[in-house]
Amino acid sequence: MAITFQRSWSDPDLEQYRDTVVRFIEEHMLPDDEAARQRGHVGHEIWRKAGEMGLLCTDIPEAWGGGGGDFRHEAVFYEEMARRSLSGMSTSVHSIVAHYFLNHGTEAQKRHYLPRMARGEIVGAIAMTEPGTGSDLQGVRTRAVRDGDHYVLNGAKTFITNGFLAGVVLVVCKTDPDKGAAGTSILVVDTQDQAGFKVGRVLDKIGLKAQDTSELFFDEVRVPVTQLLGGEEGKGFYQLMSDLPYERLIIGLTAVAAMEGAYEATLQYVRERKAFGQPIADFQNTRFKLAEVATEIQVGRAFMDRCIEALVAGQLDTATASMAKLWGSEAQGRVIDTCLQLFGGYGYMNEYLIARMYADARIQRIYGGTSEIMKEVISRAM
Repeated sequence: MAITFQRSWSDPDLEQYRDTVVRFIEEHMLPDDEAARQRGHVGHEIWRKAGEMGLLCTDIPEAWGGGGGDFRHEAVFYEEMARRSLSGMSTSVHSIVAHYFLNHGTEAQKRHYLPRMARGEIVGAIAMTEPGTGSDLQGVRTRAVRDGDHYVLNGAKTFITNGFLAGVVLVVCKTDPDKGAAGTSILVVDTQDQAGFKVGRVLDKIGLKAQDTSELFFDEVRVPVTQLLGGEEGKGFYQLMSDLPYERLIIGLTAVAAMEGAYEATLQYVRERKAFGQPIADFQNTRFKLAEVATEIQVGRAFMDRCIEALVAGQLDTATASMAKLWGSEAQGRVIDTCLQLFGGYGYMNEYLIARMYADARIQRIYGGTSEIMKEVISRAM
């Protein structure tokens, strides 16, 4: 019997939904992927198409314009993109932004932004990282000063996913620098025709070539006080921390899905490629290496599925989500490196999926909290 990777959390309805997602990917995403890699972004039209098909914000309640499903629906889209190394549409960041609105936004903010995000009319981004501050969110220097009915926002952000295409950006800033974490807030900034707002370079990365990752600049940007997320100053750090399990599980589950895609691509290659008069798959080293890979994926799938079920049940804690992110991203690096080796020189060629997967995998151990930060979080729960 062939090895398969079954999901404990799936059901017939979700598998039918998966078929819809795969059709969308094959008809609308794959044909444009190489062009998107060259220009550094996917453009707005693909987002609108995804919205029309009901593929965005699927775990946001219908009352706010979402799909009314749960995290499993989101996971399906993340998995199918990761299996094909399609990075251009960061629907994960888009959904994370939607959850900030859902969990922390005022009624007016939810009503204004969530339906538009679900339709793909606007793309969401969150601006945390600054030049000189990575994982240290308490070191944020972007400043928002109250001036009557507005905040005046000044600062710079970098490595911002969806930054080039974003229609709405959640900006992490200091409203009271003297209070440390308690002086951190999140401002909601509309980017269209916003005086003082500027998108810098689309950054040239070693991987995730189709994903727009940009610098953002805020120069005397006037933001109405009604655009303070949740309507209360000093809640930004709490808001950021409370949504971490959701964010980190996404990275973990996409890591496992990428490993599955790499395994399948490698299995096909070694069966077709011949050396010394026989398929590479017939060599003992190849069989043993792929046996190790398949075992690691099965073990990872079991843990990640448990985490998904816990999140849906509202029971996933920060330490366990950090384990999912840590183990998943580290295993992804190991597995894809092993798979690439079996391709030989062809594995180093960008025209091969495994080469793109190799480059894309490296950032998984850095963004969303580095592996070192994950270890620190886990150790504090001991």
